[in-house]
Amino acid sequence: MNLFHVSDLHFGEEDRAALDWFAGEVAAQGPDVLICTGDLTMRGRTREFAAAAEWLGGLGVPVSIAAGNHDMPYYWEMLTRLRRPFDRYNAMRAAVHSDLAVDGVALVPLQTVAPAQWRLNWSKGCVKPGDLSAALAGLAGANGAGLRLVACHHPLVDADTEGTGSTRGGKQALAALARAGAHAVLSGHVHDAFDLRVETEGGPIRLIGAGTLSQRLRATRPSYNRLEWSAEAGLKVAAQTMA
Repeated sequence: MNLFHVSDLHFGEEDRAALDWFAGEVAAQGPDVLICTGDLTMRGRTREFAAAAEWLGGLGVPVSIAAGNHDMPYYWEMLTRLRRPFDRYNAMRAAVHSDLAVDGVALVPLQTVAPAQWRLNWSKGCVKPGDLSAALAGLAGANGAGLRLVACHHPLVDADTEGTGSTRGGKQALAALARAGAHAVLSGHVHDAFDLRVETEGGPIRLIGAGTLSQRLRATRPSYNRLEWSAEAGLKVAAQTMA
């Protein structure tokens, strides 16, 4: 399996040179699937989703997407954000998303974004009990897969990066996912790549974060992760950075 993991495209503040570079990587290497772990847009606008859908659809490979905190209507559309936070995202998802169909590999989604929270910074992560239960049920149905991945937007525990997820319930969720047989959790949000092995109460699990292809850079250049997996060699991850 050859899988590309990207995050935080932020259409509206996208980096066109980075997008062109990544499209060239896809054309040259032909990954089995592309996973994007959220923040496809900058402000959750209809035109931003349309631009993201057009670009993803033009890559010519199956695409699996997750929602990020920027993929809801922004604060000046508060009524829409609270009443129908994912309408625009879901319309795009229906147009471009494909469930992972690679022999021996399962990809389970976990929602970590919320339209509102009991804290000032609503951009941070939050794992609700119902969303965790849905992910655990997905893992239970994937027992036969040799590699079981979970995809979410926020890192469930913070890595050594400039940005933070500050995900409420993340530590407990990570332990539950490990106990349920997940091998790795893919995420984004912090705009820098990382690859950690985390010891939890449920056992060890890998936490893998992708960088950004937008203008909103942190410590590193635009990048994506290339994941290679086989039953014999296991999972290998390499962050690929634009020169």
